[in-house]
Amino acid sequence: MPRPAVNVAARAARSAGNIILRYMNRIEGLSVVEKQRMDFASEVDRLAEAEIVKELRRAYPTHAILGEESGQIGKGPLMWVIDPLDGTHNYLRGIPHFCVSIALLEKGEPVYGVVFDPLRDELFTASRGDGAYLNDRRIRVSRRDGLGGAMIATGFPYRVRNHLESQLSMTQALLQEAEDIRRMGSAALDLAYVAAGRVDGYFEPGLGVWDIAAGALLVREAGGVYNDFAGREGLPESGNIIAANHKVAAAMTQVIGASATPRLLGVSA
Repeated sequence: MPRPAVNVAARAARSAGNIILRYMNRIEGLSVVEKQRMDFASEVDRLAEAEIVKELRRAYPTHAILGEESGQIGKGPLMWVIDPLDGTHNYLRGIPHFCVSIALLEKGEPVYGVVFDPLRDELFTASRGDGAYLNDRRIRVSRRDGLGGAMIATGFPYRVRNHLESQLSMTQALLQEAEDIRRMGSAALDLAYVAAGRVDGYFEPGLGVWDIAAGALLVREAGGVYNDFAGREGLPESGNIIAANHKVAAAMTQVIGASATPRLLGVSA
């Protein structure tokens, strides 16, 4: 049975998903701001986040909240992290691949997570120690035993183009062994797809905690692992993440580590 916190997060994600779908046919009239270079947010992002915050505050008024759009509310060992519309660029262009991502962190590590794809009505949920699920069906990471034949997902972050040369080197090195690489435009969905075995692994630098917290928990509860580019396990403060089953993650970490700069590895040059 889902934990109460997952039920609350799922309800909040579905409410936000309704807002996202409601505006899909009005995308051209949306108010859009550029937060940073090539980093956009629409009024749908803000409306969806406000709906999520309302639901979470109603159920857990003492918990802290960190939203991608509204920033942090409160402090404490329990913090909800929210990406109300992961894949905003896809959404604004009418590309049908985006989601809502909500996670509860306890002392910095995810304990509950929800990723909701409103277009496909796919609800990915996880609770620490209870496994990962897609619409109440247990999911597992793929059983692939290495990079041979692997399908890897990645993203090229809009805000961190200073690592582009290194990331292209990683991509080239991975393609020497993997079957193919996909760049789909939603980190949270990429991680959910790793958890469901749809892709074999995922890597990307420079992400925010709201991008990866729920998806990382899904991967771990589906039998996988996540770490930074140097192989350190846990949610990476750097936002440089690798996620896969244990064997694929180890192979990816080796290949990526050979191409990453010292800064991406978190070591002194």
